[in-house]
Amino acid sequence: MNSIKECRTLNNGVQIPCLGFGTYKAAEGSTSKIIKTAVRCGYRYLDTASFYQTETYVGEAVKESKIPREEFFLVSKVWKDEMGYDNTLRAFEQTLKNLQTDYLDLYLIHWPKPSPDCENWKKLDIETWKALEKLYHEKRVRAIGVSNFLPHHIENLLESCEVVPAVDQLEFHPGYTQEAAVRYCQEHDILVQAWSPLGRRRVMDDELIRALAERHHVTQAQICLRYAFQKGIIPIPKASSEERMKNNQDIFGFELTKAEMQKLDTMPPVGWSGEHPDRERVSIE
Repeated sequence: MNSIKECRTLNNGVQIPCLGFGTYKAAEGSTSKIIKTAVRCGYRYLDTASFYQTETYVGEAVKESKIPREEFFLVSKVWKDEMGYDNTLRAFEQTLKNLQTDYLDLYLIHWPKPSPDCENWKKLDIETWKALEKLYHEKRVRAIGVSNFLPHHIENLLESCEVVPAVDQLEFHPGYTQEAAVRYCQEHDILVQAWSPLGRRRVMDDELIRALAERHHVTQAQICLRYAFQKGIIPIPKASSEERMKNNQDIFGFELTKAEMQKLDTMPPVGWSGEHPDRERVSIE
């Protein structure tokens, strides 16, 4: 792979771009300007969610681009308070309306639990997944998957589902690699995607990240994204400026060595968002 146009193959044969654009907080000021800039820069994989409140702006950017819908890979997610069979189907219809499209390329369950203390989460997840399977069988979604699911959450689905999740979107970046969850997914042919692939400022300012960026004549962000890419993970970075959007795409002209990858694998824990599906959110400075 040597460009953003390259794709990976999901477990159902669907082709998915190897780099995405995250739209969380990408419509501040109630405008699609940032998303339109991303499309102009060449991003075709646009990641949104009902919770992000950016679906409408993604739909607007896609429509106004005049680029054929099939050239885009549109992803959205059902939120915690939309879970359950009927609720999920209703949420999906609203998502399609917001995006001004009649199908999604990928639809995800955003979190495995509406709250850490939810006792009936297993039943709720299965009901929600059954709704996604219905949409998949009706060809209204090209692929279905999960987000923030750890192995025990996925096992619950595998015990009763017809369709194995195609992806699991996890927080992943140097300093927080969720090794057990990533290994589990890869062993079960579930593609891992990285949200927050750049981590927090402490990741970008880490001495190892800075040294590698200087050695390869790239930005710290490019090191983080290349790291995910070489781990077989699709990074979904966010950016608000055109310069950063373009830099984040330019990760195919260099390669991290085995030793460099090992150093990144074993970085001290840093940059975690504080989010965990089974715990209350931790406030991180």
